[in-house]
Amino acid sequence: MRKDLQIVLKEAERTGAQMPMTALVDQFYKDVQAMKGGRWDTSSLLRRLSQND
Repeated sequence: MRKDLQIVLKEAERTGAQMPMTALVDQFYKDVQAMKGGRWDTSSLLRRLSQND
């Protein structure tokens, strides 16, 4: 997932597009990776959010 998000963010940077929500989601997935969840699916975002309550 992060690989795809990085492609989008690089293209946005190249074209001058602003994509703050995409950058935020990428950061969330980075946090999930730090939680050793690199192979988890999209529902891993719920675990990440519950850790910040």
